[in-house]
Amino acid sequence: MTLGLLWGAALMRERNYAVYILASRRNGTLYIGVTNNLALRVYQHRSGAGSTFTAKYGVKILVWYEFYNDVNEAIAREKQLKKWERKWKLKLIEDLNPEWLDLYDRLNH
Repeated sequence: MTLGLLWGAALMRERNYAVYILASRRNGTLYIGVTNNLALRVYQHRSGAGSTFTAKYGVKILVWYEFYNDVNEAIAREKQLKKWERKWKLKLIEDLNPEWLDLYDRLNH
């Protein structure tokens, strides 16, 4: 586990809002979202209740996330990432999670 992943898990308990990226597989379909409960929201995506898009394309692997104290900052970051070129998003994921591991199980550890 990288230092960034450890840091992110610790911050989850202190910060209220998360921006996250889900993937269908390595270099597959991506979904970017924002939530005030990352573990619950990813669970919803995995169970098919998260969004029509993620259910249709099998986008269920949590590959990247960041935490924010302020909801407006989190929403601004989500909007920023959605406008990014795909190659920038892939680099962002690989900088934190080079093996494209599913980070969902680490959220509560």
